[in-house]
Amino acid sequence: MYRKEFMQEAVRLAVENVKNGTGGPFGAVVVRNGEVIAAAANTVTLDCDPTAHAEVNAIREACRRLATHQLTGCDIYCSCEPCPMCLGAIYWARPARVYYAATKDDAAQAGFDDSFIYREIVLPQEERTIPFRREKLPLSGEEFRCWTQEEDKVAY
Repeated sequence: MYRKEFMQEAVRLAVENVKNGTGGPFGAVVVRNGEVIAAAANTVTLDCDPTAHAEVNAIREACRRLATHQLTGCDIYCSCEPCPMCLGAIYWARPARVYYAATKDDAAQAGFDDSFIYREIVLPQEERTIPFRREKLPLSGEEFRCWTQEEDKVAY
């Protein structure tokens, strides 16, 4: 169930992050049973890490605190509609719901335009801006054979 105070916290984190000069204008809060499990802002430039988006940072912290790799039963509140990378992380984390305030169009107007990524995803690999080329080795695929045969694995 949506709770306004958690969205306000995500937006507050984003605004504070900009004002402090510690990162981009994005914040995220992970909530379970009405309790904040983790809250984070974007730290891409601070950490020199292009994956340090607010959603990813919050997911990482929430998973550490809950000692699990999935956020079953949790909600994620984002100051902005998640980018493609964060969308992937969210789906892997498997929360119950995601709420966001600003849209990807709002982000694009501020210089955070992800539309090129959506265009690239559907292109054949050889037509992408960054070339992707498969280089098969004799052992390619062995890791997946090992995985499927492993009896004590934790599936995700």
